[in-house]
Amino acid sequence: MADNRRLGVSEVSGVTVIQFNDRKILDDSQIQEIGQEFTALVEQEQKKNILLNFSHVEFLSSSALGKLINLEKQVKAHSGKLRMSNIRPEIMEVFAITKLNKLFDIRDDVPDALAAFNS
Repeated sequence: MADNRRLGVSEVSGVTVIQFNDRKILDDSQIQEIGQEFTALVEQEQKKNILLNFSHVEFLSSSALGKLINLEKQVKAHSGKLRMSNIRPEIMEVFAITKLNKLFDIRDDVPDALAAFNS
């Protein structure tokens, strides 16, 4: 598995679970690194079913939203599924305002999101 500085990566029942290492995802270089790590997981390591666990994330910039949209496109291009969980209400509000809550499959917690891969 690639060396991930910004992401904690584990496998649970065939799903790649990604935990963000940073509480605040704000600066451009940090967001670029996250984007590169996403791409490596999907393109090089051929990960298809991905769960993003936002339990540690307190702040997310609009640039980071762009990386999430790109990840969704990459995963779908490889016939995979992307789920998200544990998104704080403040961040969820941004997803709702930008209508990204319609694009992404967002679940309350990790067990619910993992179960959604089998449905």
